Amino acid sequence: MATGGNKLLFELYRTMRRIRTFEERVNELFVRGQSAGSMLHMSIGEEAIAGVCRAMEQGDSFTTHHRGHGIFIARGADPNRMMSEIAGKADGYCSGKGGSMHIADMALGALGANAIVGGGIPHVVGAGMSYRNRKLPHVSVAFFGDGASQQGILYEAMNMAALWKLPVVFCCINNQYGMGTRIDRAAANTNLHERAIACGLNGHEVDGGDVEAVHEAAERIITAARHGRPGFLTVTCYRHFGHARLDKSPYRDEAEELEGRKRDAVANARDALISRKLADGGVLDGLDNEIAAEMNAAVEHAIAAKPPADDSMFRDVFAEGEPSPRPLRQHLSMILGEAR
Repeated sequence: MATGGNKLLFELYRTMRRIRTFEERVNELFVRGQSAGSMLHMSIGEEAIAGVCRAMEQGDSFTTHHRGHGIFIARGADPNRMMSEIAGKADGYCSGKGGSMHIADMALGALGANAIVGGGIPHVVGAGMSYRNRKLPHVSVAFFGDGASQQGILYEAMNMAALWKLPVVFCCINNQYGMGTRIDRAAANTNLHERAIACGLNGHEVDGGDVEAVHEAAERIITAARHGRPGFLTVTCYRHFGHARLDKSPYRDEAEELEGRKRDAVANARDALISRKLADGGVLDGLDNEIAAEMNAAVEHAIAAKPPADDSMFRDVFAEGEPSPRPLRQHLSMILGEAR
């Protein structure tokens, strides 16, 4: 069993294994033709982000990008509701309207996910300003990929956060690829945290193959931000698969992928637990099986769940009390009738 002295690593492993297994089941949902839409972006290879989420506190908020399932899981999301959302079902987090790329839940502090590259970054500046002005002890974290590091909105947001000393952290998950473009073909200086330092932020880079190092770095950065020194943390990792579910990643050769997948935080944490005698293989196998059963149940739950009712199409789109839009057929009939 895990010892009390290093229960943290065991818990981080549990979270990462839940992320990995959830994403594998999302892939299965797609293969079974039960996902809503054709775009799924899995975060396999990025599981060490659990270390950042663990360093956050109750009341902190965050935004994510289109590859954000794992972040939601690490912040306590219900796999059943998440899987239902990805399947476009009524009991999903956004009643099936958000799908894979737009899951949100204010109760978790999730200010929204965004399929627009860099689209969620400026939201944390607004949240941070609110916390500062209301004297609340919270931090807002923007999670995004290295592809967003070339977006102008990031630099405007970093400058404002640094200038106003907001409780904000920018967390770049550098998985080495923005769609099919490798980071060194998109940026002359791939030390992305150095750009943040130039803006006046507390910048740091950490190896995403080591979840303990990620957690330690995140605790320092987030604690500093909570006391008025905003930060930027780059978590370097490797995207195990293509950009989206249908991307076979022809822009990468097999040797690169094999080497890149050695930076596997899940496998590394398991090896560390066993080598330090914090847990034996049987205990971890049991945990893995327990998590597999949980995620299998989430898939079956999503498939069995009901789709949203047709009359809910415009719910949450217009303000309460506003008349619902007329069906197109009715609207056309009215126009044609007036034309006569």
